[in-house]
Formats: sequence, structure tokens, C-alpha cells
Amino acid sequence: MKVIPIVPAAEEEPRSIWLYEKQKKIHPRSVTGRFARWRWIMVWLTQLVFYGLPWLTWNDRPAVLFDLDARRFYIFELVLHPQDFIFLTALLIISAYGLFLFTAVAGRLWCGFTCPQTVYTEIFLWVERRFEGDRLARMRLDAAPWSWNKAWRKTGKQAAWLAIGLWTGISFVGYFTPIRELTGEIASFGLGPWESFWVLFYGFATYGNAGYLREQVCLYMCPYARFQSAMFDRDTMIVSYDPQRGEARGSRSRKADPKALGLGDCIDCSLCVQVCPTGIDIRDGLQYQCISCAACVDVCDGVMDKMQYPRGLIRFATQNGLVNRWSRAQVLRRVFRPRVLVYSGVLVLIAGAFVTSMLLRSPFKVDVVRDRGALARLVGDGQVENVYRLQVMNATERAQRYRVTVEGLDGAVISSADSLDVGSADARWLPVSVRVPFETATALGPGAHPLKFRIERQHDGADAAATVVEKSTFVVPR
Repeated sequence: MKVIPIVPAAEEEPRSIWLYEKQKKIHPRSVTGRFARWRWIMVWLTQLVFYGLPWLTWNDRPAVLFDLDARRFYIFELVLHPQDFIFLTALLIISAYGLFLFTAVAGRLWCGFTCPQTVYTEIFLWVERRFEGDRLARMRLDAAPWSWNKAWRKTGKQAAWLAIGLWTGISFVGYFTPIRELTGEIASFGLGPWESFWVLFYGFATYGNAGYLREQVCLYMCPYARFQSAMFDRDTMIVSYDPQRGEARGSRSRKADPKALGLGDCIDCSLCVQVCPTGIDIRDGLQYQCISCAACVDVCDGVMDKMQYPRGLIRFATQNGLVNRWSRAQVLRRVFRPRVLVYSGVLVLIAGAFVTSMLLRSPFKVDVVRDRGALARLVGDGQVENVYRLQVMNATERAQRYRVTVEGLDGAVISSADSLDVGSADARWLPVSVRVPFETATALGPGAHPLKFRIERQHDGADAAATVVEKSTFVVPR
């Protein structure tokens, strides 16, 4: 940390001034309410998917498996080869545009309810409360000297955090190594080096981010917090404090008339600050630190209920809606503004193209590679021969037979084996020799001439026939 040295007088001790304030630990207060319930619903849904999906089987294999060794990605019935990475790229683009659209409409709801950092922080905070109590109890425990009570509570919390982190790491690696094999290797102490590394790395990353860094990830490490302002406008739905209704702030008894006292509805209880996981005061206006978790909405609604004031002093609203005192219907009409329509149009186009390409995707792929050792040669019976290698990739989970023919060049025939069997989700190479009579080659003249390979999947009753045509060239020597 950078310091500025201060030159002392002769009788003074040397000293330094720290440029940065010490980071204060945030102890969020627990809160109940409709948004807290929705947050826990999303915690359960996301973690049931994350932890449960590796255990789900499909066709006698994990339903979702990224097999890097075999270079195969299995997603339920879908089998992807390295040549299919374009689909993963399209999926990432769709996700990015979906996030842009969602942010333009509803702000950082992704951060507040489904972001992994938020989800695991919520889980780790729940564990912390079970061992150490709510906000005030945790603050007193941190300030207290070490004792048996403090030691077992802190140790129990750390052990539970480590267990959750390691199981998260195991589940993550279970998407790349079948999780039943993975857990068997762990039980027999036979886990491989790279699996061990990623289990520990992902596990301790979860432990560190959710247990210690928490809001620091959202404030300083997450790029989304920095570029979200480019997607916000005054019609974006955000968690907002209504200053026209809340000011001037001040405490009062429940029976007092705030208008007679010259006060607004805000009683300045600071509970909205105490429940905030990033430690901000929502009453200061829109801030990039706000993750739209709506904890302040829940706690403020509870205070309004106790004071017998209308709910909604802190609520989801737009800046234009607050200033102009719009109704909910007027706010919702502003959802369909140009920015949102552009994002929606682009997203629909990309998603439509993605779905169409997936539906029209061929059940197998073929790569044609020319023999680089000899482009062309004359064989004993007076014919010109070119040699190719065809890689046939079966994108189904049933063994298939394929037959190869050539077209587009008069007199061209295959003089080698013209069929092969490819196993389930496998890929095989087939050497193919194509010959052209000498008279035909002479008429064509020297150089490269277009040629097509037609590869047909043989119909066996279980799968319909399918055909792939790949272009290549036939070289006639001088």
C-alpha cells in the first residue's frame, strides 16, 4: 500500500499517512419478505441444476459431459465435435445479448438473484448465521477475545464452508469427468493430477469468493458492474428510494403524524443499510454497487407495515417514473423503447438462426484431406490417381455405416474401399483413391479440377438415410 512519508521535527517520531481507508467488514442483517423468498427459490433452482445435472444419465452416460480427452461434448441427445464449436459461440452470443436486453429492462436482477457470486454468498451467509447468529451477534463475536465458544463457532463455520466449496469443485469437474468415476477415484485416493487441481482450485475459489471477498467481487472484480451504466437509461427498472415521499427523514413515534412534524415517511432507521450485502445506502440514489437484490425493499416494506404507512418507499421503479410520478402502467409502457426493441430484434434473429441451424444440422460430418505426399500419379493401368483421406464423424450415439461415391468429374471412380463403419459418437479416417482414365485426364488438361465426394449414411431402419457432399479437387499432372 502506498504511503506518503512525513518529515518529522527533531523531537518527533517518524510517521506515515495511509492513503486508503481500511476496508470494513460488512455484516448483512438477515431479512424476510417476498424478494428474499424469490432469492432463495433461485438459490434452490440454480443449485439443483448445478449439483444434480452431473448425476443425470442419458443413453448410459452423463446427460451433460464435456469429454475433452475424446473431444466430444454431450448435451442430452446432442453430440458436438470440435467442428461444432460455432454452436457454443452462438450460444454465448445469445447469452450476452439476453443479458444486455435484461439489463436494459430490469437492471441488475441477474446479479441480485441468479449470479453464482450472489447465490454462493447467500449460502455461505446462511451457514455463518447458523453458527454465529445474526448481524449484532456476529459483530460482537468478531470483537470478543478468543474463547472456547468463539473457537468452535468459527471452526465449525470454516469446516462447513470448506465442505461446500470442495463439493462445488467436485460437481464442476463432474461436467468433464463422469462424476461417478470421479467420486470413485476420490474414495480410492486415485484422483488424477488435473482433476485434483481443478477440484481444489474451483473449491477454494468458491470458498474465498463467497466466504471472504463477497461484495468485493461485485464492487471491484466483476466487469459487469463497470459497463452496466452503458445499458442503463432513465427508463430502466432499478431499486429506488422515493425522496419526494421519504424526505425529510426523522424518527418519530408510531402514532405521530409525520406531516405535522414536517417529516416524510422515512424514519431514518438505517435498516436498509444494514441488510445491504454491498453496504451502500440506497437513499443516496443510483449507485453502481447496487446489485438489485431488493433486500432493502423487503426490510423497508416491513418498517412501513409497522408504521402503518403505504409500502413502496423503496421499490423497483424507473428514474423517469419517480420524477414524473408515473403509474405502474405508464412505467411498463416505456419498456418498449428503441433500445429494448433493437436488443430484442437482434436477439430474435440470432436465436432464430441458432435454432434453425441446430434443426438442420447433419447427423454426421466429413472432412476431406488430400494426400500431401503426392498430389497425383500415374498407375500401372494408365490411369491418373489422386489419394485423399476422409474423416467421418458420427454425431449420433448409434453405430453407423457410410458409403462414399464421387461425382462432378466424368470417368472418376473410387478404386479403394468405399464404405466404413463408425461407432457411436466416434470418428474414423478412410483412405480413398480416385482414378480417372488417361484419355479423360488428357482432355481435362493439367491442373486442378473440381470434384465432389458424396457420403451417404446407410438406412438401417433406426435412422433415416442422410447425405453430405464435400468439395475437393482432382489434380492432373503436366
